[in-house]
Amino acid sequence: MLLEPPWSTTHVFIGWDWASETHDVTVMDDTGKRIDRWELAHTEEGFAKTLARLRKHGNPAGLPVAIETTRGLAVDRLLAAGHPVVPVHPNAFHAMRARWGASKAKTDAGDSMKLADYLRTDGHLLPRLEPTEQATLDLQALARQRADHVEAKVAAVNQLAALLDEHWPGGKTVFASLDSDIAMAFLERYPTPASAATLTAGRLEAWCKRRGYSGKKPGSVLIERLRATPKAASRLSEAITGQLVRVQVQLVQGIRGTIRTLDKTIAEATKAHPYAPLFATMPRIGKVSLGQVIGEIGPILERAQTCEQLIAEAGVVPLTRASGKSRTVAFRFATNRRARVALTTFADNSRHGSTWAAKIYNDARARKKRHPHAIRILARTWLRVMWACWRDGTCYDPATHQANRKINTPADKPLAT
Repeated sequence: MLLEPPWSTTHVFIGWDWASETHDVTVMDDTGKRIDRWELAHTEEGFAKTLARLRKHGNPAGLPVAIETTRGLAVDRLLAAGHPVVPVHPNAFHAMRARWGASKAKTDAGDSMKLADYLRTDGHLLPRLEPTEQATLDLQALARQRADHVEAKVAAVNQLAALLDEHWPGGKTVFASLDSDIAMAFLERYPTPASAATLTAGRLEAWCKRRGYSGKKPGSVLIERLRATPKAASRLSEAITGQLVRVQVQLVQGIRGTIRTLDKTIAEATKAHPYAPLFATMPRIGKVSLGQVIGEIGPILERAQTCEQLIAEAGVVPLTRASGKSRTVAFRFATNRRARVALTTFADNSRHGSTWAAKIYNDARARKKRHPHAIRILARTWLRVMWACWRDGTCYDPATHQANRKINTPADKPLAT
């Protein structure tokens, strides 16, 4: 959670240039003089000695540390030791390099010195990092791992599709979804064209029935899909083709299993989270989507001072650049992208369960906004609702929401991209 820096009488500033194997630390006084500097290995001994050495310069609570990251072992150890951690965005730090020389030279020792100096001169403008609420942090970690596994599943399914296109085209087309339970079972049983050569409509229909197939397609339709595909001309042997397909199916099934496990864990963690009652009654939010919203939007809510800050950090408001007579409005790239994805996914679902949300979306489309833009307009309107629930500590109530014209009004106005 980012808060305004509390130090006003600090006379020591620390720059930490981190890496995976070694780190470099510089301690600077308020005149810009380097009073200490050392390199440490990424080991327990290195961290222990560094934290002890920093304590020699004063109370950790009064020793802010500038570092080019918001997470990781170094950040966690510094926060645990009581240091105010000031995350510096790498792009912002790179833009500042000309301050220390036109060549923009880069070394580890030089970067730690520059970070300390940047903190010394601009620290009053930089927010500091505070630990997120434990329950929110746990839920965020679960939601992010699930997102990573979903991405891995998509890649694995695409690899399976490419494999089938080359060696077993029919296996890809029998069922509508390649990563469904029935499709996985079919490819395990029939991993090659030869293994499915004796299938008939009756046999295939009976096989599907034994496995609880719910696609409502008769065996005649399924077998026709199989026969309509071009015959493979693979030069691989049947044994090797079968092995390749089965291994890839096992990979997809394994990832699908981890996603199911994460879904269950996320649902349990969400149910116990104190923020859940505030948003659980929102339309079409679902258990997993609710967990993703709390995990990604929750930390921003905890630190946001205004609703506009919340909307900007969630990345659903455009970026305006104005200078003199020039004014441009563009898509906001520098943002928490995971938060934006979690929020826009919920917003897209909500329009199918709320006439109010559907109207905002449809009005945006009527103004010639593309689908992603219209969803962002709806998402930032939902953020205003979430902010009101968060601010007042009240659970979302559709009836109260519909009656509150003050909440509805901003969404009715045309908004730029």
